[in-house]
Amino acid sequence: MRVENGIAILQGTPEIAVVLRRSGRARRLSLRVSGLDGRVTLTLPKSLRLQDALEFLHDRESWLRAAVTRIPEICPVAIGRDILLRGEILRITQGTGPRIRVVGTQLLVPPDPAGTRTALRVATYLKASARAALVPASEGYAAALGCPISAIALRDTRSRWGSCTAQGRLMYSWRLIMAPPEVLQYVAAHEVAHLKHMDHSRKFWGCVAQLMPEYQQHRHWLRDNGALLHGYCFTSRPCADNG
Repeated sequence: MRVENGIAILQGTPEIAVVLRRSGRARRLSLRVSGLDGRVTLTLPKSLRLQDALEFLHDRESWLRAAVTRIPEICPVAIGRDILLRGEILRITQGTGPRIRVVGTQLLVPPDPAGTRTALRVATYLKASARAALVPASEGYAAALGCPISAIALRDTRSRWGSCTAQGRLMYSWRLIMAPPEVLQYVAAHEVAHLKHMDHSRKFWGCVAQLMPEYQQHRHWLRDNGALLHGYCFTSRPCADNG
């Protein structure tokens, strides 16, 4: 094992990079593997010796390697690859027109001879599709509760699927458009319910159930499959596979 610029490298196949993060609030060592992108972080109390942290990491290497193998594969968005859209698997295929279209089980994209624009075009298409679905869903649920929405924003968030502020601003991850429509509807109901209850109390969940009685199954889908949605890579640079 070696340490470079605050990162511990566990040698082996594959090598595992572990970010070493000191925290004044930490009271003990905490090793975490992100279920979204596989990032590994070891949080250390400020007063702990680095050597003690490295010994802790060495003792848990077997557990860490097993945890890393469970991270979903990174899926580059490119011609010939599959992608989820509204819960259905589509094959990204070169089309002939200037716009992205869904035809059967294919997502037809404009020609891209250099191979540098397809991923960004698909991301733009998904964002527009997500807005077209989330805005009316949110407004419909808000009308049912009699609660106004001040603004709706879409982002590529990693830690949450949506949020709601006390000022009535809603934010969603545009990757929700890849999930089944009912899952997207559940997240909209969840965030709109926060317009009435800014917590996760029993009253809040009762409000969610009022808007969507079968919400639990969709909540479970997102818990079990959400990492798959974050596994798609939309950068124009080559994406590394985990496998």
